[in-house]
Amino acid sequence: MKKFDLFILVYCIIIVLSVMYATQPLQPLLAKEFDISITKASQFTAVIMLFLALSPIIYGYILEKINAKKMLINSSLILFVTNIFLGLSTTYEFFIFFRTIEALVVPAILTSLMSILANMDKENIKFNMSIYVAATVFGGLVGRVFSGFIATNFSYQYVFYSLSFAILVSIYFINKLTYEGEATIVKAKLYDVIEILKDKRFITIYLLMFCVFFVFAGVLNVLPFRLKEISNDISEFQISLLYLGYGMGILVSLNSKRIIKFFKNEINTILFGLGLFLFITVFLSIPNVMVMFGLIFLFCLGMFTVHTISTGLANSLRNSQKSLTSGMYLTFYYLGGAVGSFIPSIIYEKFGWNIVLYLFCIILCMVLILIFYRRKIF
Repeated sequence: MKKFDLFILVYCIIIVLSVMYATQPLQPLLAKEFDISITKASQFTAVIMLFLALSPIIYGYILEKINAKKMLINSSLILFVTNIFLGLSTTYEFFIFFRTIEALVVPAILTSLMSILANMDKENIKFNMSIYVAATVFGGLVGRVFSGFIATNFSYQYVFYSLSFAILVSIYFINKLTYEGEATIVKAKLYDVIEILKDKRFITIYLLMFCVFFVFAGVLNVLPFRLKEISNDISEFQISLLYLGYGMGILVSLNSKRIIKFFKNEINTILFGLGLFLFITVFLSIPNVMVMFGLIFLFCLGMFTVHTISTGLANSLRNSQKSLTSGMYLTFYYLGGAVGSFIPSIIYEKFGWNIVLYLFCIILCMVLILIFYRRKIF
């Protein structure tokens, strides 16, 4: 693969993930701006997660094969327009309408990018996929920090206008891509799905990732409101800096082999990651912004250890139907994220932060017990 092509793909991934997560640190500000509840403000992130979970089903039945470059350009053009309208929106109804349109095209863009990365250089698929994971993590980090900085120093509208400009640059770059192949989208057949779910190893990993991402998305989505509760003077930029811990995902994804070697095998590594994740969740009850800043780094370390190792494990369990098993993994993962971006915000609004954390700890304890008892089946 040409270095310039790889640069274009990485840039596009970073921009799309920035669009996905740009609203997260702004949620208290948007809740105030549109005079809406915490739960409604949480939908701005949850809606994209939901469509990412459903996209293998939606796109699998609408499209079997499509020119990846053409889909990238058309979807990016829609994303360019919707971000301008997000900046212009003055009501919750308009904002969620354009955000839902974005939720429809983001999976199409990510599917195309992943397909191009996998097919442009088939000899280095594993390396390219690790670059994909690292780029998605970096995009999520950049999107959050960048949006907090822009909203604090200018206004939240400029977050979306500047993202539109970045998308316009990506469209220019996409036109320079040398790849002209098709993006193959797997159509999930019910019989094949049931067969995979009958395998205890797959259902265990899928349940694990649903629960882990439910907790992770729940904490990160409610976190801006919790920080405003601790200190009303905290700015959007200061809130966004707490997401710097997200960068731990890049370190873990690029060093996964060494981490597995240290813990002897995948299951031991997953158990360590889960244990750390649960341990840190307990201490997130401390009402101190600086303490929370440090804890989020360890929280992200635990989550990304589980996620990175589980992805590799799920892909190694079967020689056939790898596209379907990884597609189902992503469906459970993002479904957990969508539910986690929504349900905890309702509980937080009614019962407070500590009750949300108790719920998360119960879920993680149950998952830890499940993985420990099923460790020998892997």
